Amino acid sequence: MEYYVKSVIPIIESNYDKFTTVEKNIANFFIENCERQDFSAKAVAEKLYVSEASLSRFAKKCGYRGYREFVYQYEETFVEKKEPITGNTRKVLNAYQELLNKMYSLIDEAQVTRINKYLNQAERVFVCGKGSSGLAASEMELRLMRIGVDISSIKDTDEMKMRAVFQDKQSLVLGISISGETEEVLYLLKESYAKGAKTILITAQNKDEFLEFCTEVILIPSLRHLNHGNVISPQFPVLVMLDIIYSYYVEEDKYKKEKLHDNTLRALEEGQTKRRDILRRI
Repeated sequence: MEYYVKSVIPIIESNYDKFTTVEKNIANFFIENCERQDFSAKAVAEKLYVSEASLSRFAKKCGYRGYREFVYQYEETFVEKKEPITGNTRKVLNAYQELLNKMYSLIDEAQVTRINKYLNQAERVFVCGKGSSGLAASEMELRLMRIGVDISSIKDTDEMKMRAVFQDKQSLVLGISISGETEEVLYLLKESYAKGAKTILITAQNKDEFLEFCTEVILIPSLRHLNHGNVISPQFPVLVMLDIIYSYYVEEDKYKKEKLHDNTLRALEEGQTKRRDILRRI
């Protein structure tokens, strides 16, 4: 694929909160750097006033065996940035493209395949989130419901607590928390996991503790380090991830699921036609 470039930057960002102050200094250097230079351990250590051992620990926290492997990936995928783009429209579009590149770097197709297996096996599916994540949960409910999935979205705090009581091995619970700190969402996942349900967390934070109560953790790009990220909806990376899951799910038994989708649209259109006829008679 020519347009998208594998990058270590989103991996650094997803682990950012794990880093010590020294390691965050290292992370900031690699995130903000925009020119080719000597990335050897000696050169970077001298530039940042850190030890080569700190570079090694930083690389290992990012999931690499050492600094040499990390910097090889960084140099391999390094793309020299063009001259600054003027105009808000171009800046926003450029930020969206950067976000898509980061999504491409984080996507794990084997994980998406597993998640679709869980969707096929679950008798009941629940997806929860607060704020903009709650809106994304509603979108997921609407789309999957149209192709035959027994799914409900949960946005209310009290309902999340109540629903946690009724989960079992036949349930699949998806939680959306970009910050990874939404207490109500994490509570539902923890309680559901303890009762045997499959649990999935969609988040921009890679925390080891999530593995204690999540069957799968789906990493999405963080807007925090993104240029012009403050004008991009926080829903966007979540919706992109949901689109990917949806496309894989539809591909399995595609004819049946497309027919279900068409039938639900037809039912909605018939309902609207009947309402219009009633209004004309009034």
